[in-house]
Amino acid sequence: MDTQTITDLIQQGLPDAVVHVQGDDGVHFEALVVSPAFAGKLPLARHRMVYATLGALMGREIHALALDTKTPDEHAAGAGQG
Repeated sequence: MDTQTITDLIQQGLPDAVVHVQGDDGVHFEALVVSPAFAGKLPLARHRMVYATLGALMGREIHALALDTKTPDEHAAGAGQG
């Protein structure tokens, strides 16, 4: 698995999102996902939205994905929910 594939899958599922994925070992990744779709949602709901874009890859090809999910306003302010 590579960072570009994960980025593409998240953007397909959340087309309004800005996505930055990092990970050098092919199984453990970190992602910053900024989307207006996160407005009014708690961190767990935001994470579930991202995980849903990756489907069966989670726990298989992607062993771990650390997420930082923010709305555009939170990202611009440097604040955020998890």
